[in-house]
Amino acid sequence: MSKKFLKFPEGFLWGAATSAHQVEGGNNNDWTEWEKENADRLANEAKNKYQKWQQDKFSEMFKKENYISGKACDHYHRFKQDFDLAKFLNHNAHRFSIEWSRIEPVEGEFDEKEIEHYRQVIKALRERGIEPFVTLWHYTHPRWFTNRGGWLHPEAKETFLNFVKKIVSEFKNEVNFWIVFNEPETVARHGYIQAIRIPQERSILKALKVLRIFVETYRDAFDLIHSIDEKAKVGFAESLVDFESYNKWPHNLLVKKLLEWYRNKQFVPKVADKMDFLGLNYYFHSRIRFNPFKSWKWFQFNENKMGVSDMGWEIYPKGIYRILKKVSCYNKPIYITELGIADRKDKKREKFIKDHLFWIHKAIKEGVDVRGYFYWSLLDNFEWSDGFWPRFGLIEVDYKTLERKIHPSAYEYAKICKNNKLDL
Repeated sequence: MSKKFLKFPEGFLWGAATSAHQVEGGNNNDWTEWEKENADRLANEAKNKYQKWQQDKFSEMFKKENYISGKACDHYHRFKQDFDLAKFLNHNAHRFSIEWSRIEPVEGEFDEKEIEHYRQVIKALRERGIEPFVTLWHYTHPRWFTNRGGWLHPEAKETFLNFVKKIVSEFKNEVNFWIVFNEPETVARHGYIQAIRIPQERSILKALKVLRIFVETYRDAFDLIHSIDEKAKVGFAESLVDFESYNKWPHNLLVKKLLEWYRNKQFVPKVADKMDFLGLNYYFHSRIRFNPFKSWKWFQFNENKMGVSDMGWEIYPKGIYRILKKVSCYNKPIYITELGIADRKDKKREKFIKDHLFWIHKAIKEGVDVRGYFYWSLLDNFEWSDGFWPRFGLIEVDYKTLERKIHPSAYEYAKICKNNKLDL
């Protein structure tokens, strides 16, 4: 009896993703400074931020060192070794970011040695038959940019566009795919509404202004990149949430619509005419149950019936299908630019990947133009304000020795990458 499988389209891209600050080590940007100022606070707040079972399993969350990136994975010096592993695992594409603060440590002064470093990174990928997807901005900034007001400074857009012009001009013959921004909506929300990341302010007006600046900057960057290389494919990566109403009651449906507008529609619809592809990051599904009569808890979100990751995030594979169906309205190629799980023991990762790929394939079969999948992440890495304790990597990193160890789930994913199919 023949084994059933799901075949993916010819030329489908398979790989994993990283970002500079999370894996390179030795950074000197605004996050580097923020970590040192906030590490003690983050360690002390862990007892209130995380659930009891997480505190029992991941005690390093209470240590200051967990929240300082330091050497990270030392990917800056070990990228060839890491790309050897990616090639061994049959990846044919890789998403990474260029660290702006390395390239332009002083405004208007570009470091040619750092440009050459990233040229070698791209060359190393090409030599291994791996297509580079280059992210130009993944959360971090040079300190001088943040110190003068960040994205709210009157010259923020032009300053970033100068960086974009330099990088694209340098690498236009070596890079086909450019991701201008990673999760701009997330940065505006975390920085100016929830106040959990730089600059830790609470101002809806500032959040909306920053989002408007992101939209304007992206639109100009799209045109700028195409003026330098008309063949380039330009897009962005945005994190979208699969919202679901608990039932068909009007108030739950209304709240669902409002949350979708707030969370999913502040960036993508405003730049839809300026993208060659859409990069989709998927981590969250929220089932909404609104009860205004319970003053202690107006909203009930996930019931976690499908299990959770080490982060406590619900595992809900069908959500990627529903989001893909929604964004197919833009009629653009779609790449899953991040989709992964924190799973230190590697007990859930294989099923997680396969279950999500099942639903991605279903979307493709129904006409959605999905052209690639990047698992988050290639390596265990520094997960921003959560630090090192969450382990997302296909490859485990010993942070003391920096030794790499391939997880069993990565071998299973490698079979999918090699054969371009998912066995059922």
